[in-house]
Amino acid sequence: MSQTLRQRIAEWIESPMVQNFIIGVIIFNAITLGLETSTAIMRTAGGLLRAIEQIVLVIFVIEILLKLFAHGPRFFRSGWNVFDFIIVGIALVPSSGPFAILRALRILRVLRLLTKIKRLRMIIESLLAALPSIGWIVFLLGMVFYIFAVMGTQLFASAFPDDFGTLGRTLYTLFQVMTLESWSEGVSRPVMAVYPYAWIYFISFVLVTAFVVLNLFIGIIVSTMQERHFEDESQRQAEQDERAHVEREEMLRLIRELNEKMDRLQR
Repeated sequence: MSQTLRQRIAEWIESPMVQNFIIGVIIFNAITLGLETSTAIMRTAGGLLRAIEQIVLVIFVIEILLKLFAHGPRFFRSGWNVFDFIIVGIALVPSSGPFAILRALRILRVLRLLTKIKRLRMIIESLLAALPSIGWIVFLLGMVFYIFAVMGTQLFASAFPDDFGTLGRTLYTLFQVMTLESWSEGVSRPVMAVYPYAWIYFISFVLVTAFVVLNLFIGIIVSTMQERHFEDESQRQAEQDERAHVEREEMLRLIRELNEKMDRLQR
């Protein structure tokens, strides 16, 4: 009886109707948390917003408790369930005294959309799957930064100590150059006024980092997402083929039973 009840609760809590309701609550809660940042709104509707906050929290806690009851220890085998549990758990910590900073973390509940919307989960899973390859790209980018930082410090430190005086300052300057944020007027042109051939250094760095290495990041992530999409499509197709096979077998069984009945009637 208990096992049957757990199964029914698991099917109900994971049903599209309930999950769509939870998604709506998450979005609604995100809006109310944004409204709480307005002093004028809090003066007129602060009590209502706080009441809504408590109702939303109760809904989230009930959902987690039902999942815990339905799945038991298996609940924690899913990383997404653990993520939900932590987000809701943070909301239960008293937001006063030394834990006052946790009040600002309530907006993290919006991240629960990642666990509820399949497409968002696929994007996050693709990013996680791409981490090993991304790690090597980060290593390559670090090598490029280090090489150009040593070169820049040795070449331009004497004339531009604020930007290239130390290896750390040069690394920070190169990061600004890589982001293409005011790098021409703020960094390269003043240096080129003193070192006319410095354009070779800056253009080489921008080409290697902003247009090559960073595009490798994008390429790896897109490739991983495509692989995940193909895997999902293959799994969906396999499930459809399995259902079609079961339906054909059932239809053949019914036809055989019908033929057997017809044969008996003819005899």
